[in-house]
Amino acid sequence: MANLDKTYKKVPGTTIFDAEQSAKGYHLNQFCMSLMKAENREKYLADEKAYLDSWEGLTEAQKQALLDRDLNAAMREGGNIYFLSKWGATLGQSFQQMAGSMTGMTEEAYRDMMLHGGRSIEGNRIADAEAGRAKVDEGRSAEEIAAAQKDDPMGDAVRAASGDAAEGHAQITGAVFTSHVPAIGAAMDLGKTEEPYWKAVFDGYEFSKAWMEQNRPDVVFLVYNDHATAFDLSLIPTFVLGTGAAYPAADEGYGPRPVPGIEGDPDFAAHIAHSLIQDDFDLTLVNEMEVDHGLTVPLSLMFGDVEKWPVKVIPFHVNVVQYPVPSGARCFKLGQALRKAIESYDRPLKVQIWGTGGMSHQLQGPRAGLINREWDNQFLDRLIENPADLATVPHLEYVEEAGSEGIELVMWFIARGAMSDIDGTGSIEVAHRFYHVPASNTAVGHLILTNHPDGSEAAQETAAATA
Repeated sequence: MANLDKTYKKVPGTTIFDAEQSAKGYHLNQFCMSLMKAENREKYLADEKAYLDSWEGLTEAQKQALLDRDLNAAMREGGNIYFLSKWGATLGQSFQQMAGSMTGMTEEAYRDMMLHGGRSIEGNRIADAEAGRAKVDEGRSAEEIAAAQKDDPMGDAVRAASGDAAEGHAQITGAVFTSHVPAIGAAMDLGKTEEPYWKAVFDGYEFSKAWMEQNRPDVVFLVYNDHATAFDLSLIPTFVLGTGAAYPAADEGYGPRPVPGIEGDPDFAAHIAHSLIQDDFDLTLVNEMEVDHGLTVPLSLMFGDVEKWPVKVIPFHVNVVQYPVPSGARCFKLGQALRKAIESYDRPLKVQIWGTGGMSHQLQGPRAGLINREWDNQFLDRLIENPADLATVPHLEYVEEAGSEGIELVMWFIARGAMSDIDGTGSIEVAHRFYHVPASNTAVGHLILTNHPDGSEAAQETAAATA
């Protein structure tokens, strides 16, 4: 797979603040934001080193860049000029002082340049920089050029923009679909899994845990919905991609679940963000949030009681609480774009996509407790056999047939759309299917699909079996 287009990294004298830079500089930029409070500015100016050391997550390189008053170094370490301007203001610097310092000019010389029309575009385009490098490299040996590139702070960015890739790329190995009923988590946490009411539910996941032991991914891209936990009515994003390094379990009113925190994958998430947004999916990127049962219950069902989750997790929240909510068709297309994003990542990761929520249930009004077994099982059939057609089902059908909260099922299309059979470049296999009523107020549905791209041994075996 070709790398994503990041030719902007070749523009001379320019650092674009993209998702990768944001992930790298998260703590640095949050430090800068702390200086918007007068008491923090006083603490910083009283003892810069001590204040910097108090910020967990700042790297030594980031601290040194600030101590050296080196804005170019700070930006290479992930800083953004709008955030760094808070730091400059704390030191009493004007924007022209800061800009001048990055160009090697005094404030007066920089101001004079601006008075005379600013820096000329001539000599400051990509072609000019490449011509300059070629002239410098003329007559050098390959070893000398390699050594010079190693010392070039922009070298990695330029080479990345040129499309040099590491060996191998990420692959989607399967998809997991499951309900995420909060009472399931409570039953596990309170040791009730063997009680008659719950045993049938958990028996349906025994195969899943064994399968996961044999098919464990490196990263799970987990699609879920927040249940008025991380997002209240002050902020209602449609699609949220978690780009942070860690996510603690939320207190949903009963105290946090006794489960491990989530380890994220900021680099991979940043890559996915870049690809999906370039494909016109407007995402909200979140570095800090707590995650509720919508995310932790599926992990518990698939991995059991563990001290640490054995995979990294990229959370992906979909608003299905307040209308308008995205359509199944939109989620299906997002899944297809997600596959492209994942497979263009130049590290050999095994990735699973999990779609969670549902099945039929209604939690409010005189119809509370509604379950529709027939509709649920038809949904599972169609999701396997004809997902593109199923994705066109209108919202009204979900509400009428599967209950007001059955709309959560649109999230399953993100996982289904990411499978290789959708564009005919591979095949899928149903590894497990389970359905049960009830778990508290909800019907429980569960599927595991394995993904077999063309050329894989599994795909060839599947093709031979169906020939």
